[in-house]
Amino acid sequence: MNMNFKRRLPIPKEIKEMYPLSEEGRKTREANDERIRKIFTGESDKFLMIIGPCSADREDAVLEYMHRLRKLQEKVDSKIVIVPRLYTNKPRSTGAGYKGMLHQPDPNEEPDIFKGLVAIRKLHVKAINETGFSCADEMLYPENHRVLSDLLSYVAVGARSVENQQHRLTASGLDVPVGMKNPMGGDLNALINSIKAAQTSNSFIYRNWEVETSGNPLAHAILRGYSDVNGCTHPNYSYENLLKLNELYASNPQLRNPAVIVDCNHANSGKQYLKQMDIAKDVLQSMKRDGSIAGLVKGLMIESYLEDGAQPAEGCIYGKSITDPCLGWEKTERLLLEIAEQL
Repeated sequence: MNMNFKRRLPIPKEIKEMYPLSEEGRKTREANDERIRKIFTGESDKFLMIIGPCSADREDAVLEYMHRLRKLQEKVDSKIVIVPRLYTNKPRSTGAGYKGMLHQPDPNEEPDIFKGLVAIRKLHVKAINETGFSCADEMLYPENHRVLSDLLSYVAVGARSVENQQHRLTASGLDVPVGMKNPMGGDLNALINSIKAAQTSNSFIYRNWEVETSGNPLAHAILRGYSDVNGCTHPNYSYENLLKLNELYASNPQLRNPAVIVDCNHANSGKQYLKQMDIAKDVLQSMKRDGSIAGLVKGLMIESYLEDGAQPAEGCIYGKSITDPCLGWEKTERLLLEIAEQL
């Protein structure tokens, strides 16, 4: 092996003990979990908005963004439940580029995984304590999930990971909604299989333990578009796409709580971030057109930050994404208010 074993990292329990969640924070997270759970079980007709930066790059800007979201939540509370995207891992197709706060708590310094583990734990704890939001994060590394397992109210499995056995089986052991994105190539049968695996009881190896799960009935689909063999992106959020997904759910009656979140960026927008606003409105129109679609679509995923667009990782514009381009705050606020009016 050509690996240089630099140092042993603390186990998740040790990091949790360094930065524990308070009893008040635990109660806040449990209340958020229940509110979100009822959306997926159909007990609540509120609409979920999973919204925030493509990647959390700096604590101060992310927390300012979330304080603004808290004020916006109060305005739309009768219709919408906001779950901030606080994504601390960034998948990279080629392995190059900024990999998120876990790897580089300071994007301008060398990677430091220990500092990164501490930084992401502290940020999620601060989010709950300061804003009352327990957030969404991507499960890029299943073995690291326990660092944040007491803090998250929503977990996403990305398009590059969704066909991986460890991601699917780990998802089956979580007690919060887990969104399984369609694979990069768009295979909806593979997506359905990932949901089956996540909803099923499984035995497997996790962090050098033999574990058994009871299955996660809140595992569900995320449609994010796809890329063809030539690398061209194609959307899959249309009325016809939603009908197809609904048919696949119906043909698999063992699946519980049929649901989908539509990712308005990535291949659905061709990474043209301004299209997110039109995609969101198009999905709402599909819901109005067909009651079965309205029952299936539980919410949207939006990439948004303080400033429009994106900048290089070494950029210095406060609150502007250093990964995928995002909607700025003014457009974000206007979009959520418009969505609330239409629901």
